[in-house]
Amino acid sequence: MSTSQQLFSNITSAGQLEFSLLDVDMPAPKSHEVVVKIEAAPINPSDMWPMFGPADLASATLSDDGRMLTAPVHPGILPRMKSRLDMALPVGNEGAGTVVAAGDSPAAQALLGKTVGVLSGGSYAQYNNVPAQRCLAHHDGTSAAQAASSFVNPLTALAMVDTMRMEGHSALVHTAAASSLGQMLVKICLAEGVPLVNIVRKDEQVEILKSIGATHVVNSSSESYKHDLTTAIEETGATLAFDATGGGELASDILTAMEYNGSKDAVGFNTYGSPTRKQVYIYGGLDTSPTVLKRAYGMSWGVGGFLLMQFLGKITPERVGELHKRVADEIQTTFATDFTDVLSLSEAMEPATILKYNAKKTGEKFLINPNK
Repeated sequence: MSTSQQLFSNITSAGQLEFSLLDVDMPAPKSHEVVVKIEAAPINPSDMWPMFGPADLASATLSDDGRMLTAPVHPGILPRMKSRLDMALPVGNEGAGTVVAAGDSPAAQALLGKTVGVLSGGSYAQYNNVPAQRCLAHHDGTSAAQAASSFVNPLTALAMVDTMRMEGHSALVHTAAASSLGQMLVKICLAEGVPLVNIVRKDEQVEILKSIGATHVVNSSSESYKHDLTTAIEETGATLAFDATGGGELASDILTAMEYNGSKDAVGFNTYGSPTRKQVYIYGGLDTSPTVLKRAYGMSWGVGGFLLMQFLGKITPERVGELHKRVADEIQTTFATDFTDVLSLSEAMEPATILKYNAKKTGEKFLINPNK
């Protein structure tokens, strides 16, 4: 445990991605810290940019010893990335494993021997040294693989519902809704009686969501898409949306449908549209094209960004604890995640494998076991 193998990403000022497997020293845990043997760490869409940035992965090559992958980065993009150039960054937002050492604080000692989820920013490593407060303790019988996705997807889904209530809305719209996170949100909204409009782009994704109880599922590839979206928003009264795609006209389409619902009963000259606040939060970038807003939705609307960590900073520690407990209680039901394959650190560096998990296909999710 004095050393740990760990993945790092570096984009050089010369225009090259260096994705490396390095040996790092493991310091002894401080009073408030624990050492976690990482046995499962998911590859989430939010991990892809820190790992690879804008590198041309189709041109990637692996060194003979299998410990460094290189790929070109277009020189024109480098000025926009100057804050991270020539720095070897640890990667892996979250993971899970067993606490094998702990500092002397009561909080750290209480976790010794337990299976915990961690939010570390460097979970693609054999061992993580992390503060105890960044751990989510799981019940006996929960495996590391079951606990691997304890933070990013479960807490984001729960944060969406909390944000809805905090901002005075009563229903939600969610895009890329057949994702693991999207399916969690469906289950949460069903359990809590929250009306939810799910937007997907394939017929098979419609069936996935309906099979778990979703009522309003809109296929953006359908010829009747805009009519279906307007009808679903009219039936739910949704005025808040979370968009995982980011680019294109999807956010604008949602706001347009919300405005139609808010203004359909207006009488007289309606200069400024519905006074009801309509909000879209972009929390992902599956579509990297520009966000296009066709402003036909009055003057009471907003489009902004949403980050889980910013949300957690707004709520009380007590509420954070309640959310953590719910995740632990429901990790094998509401927040269960299925994985396509389990990779070692070395396997996660293979160019052909990278192209598979970087495709971010619905129903395909990969797990790294650094100690495989």
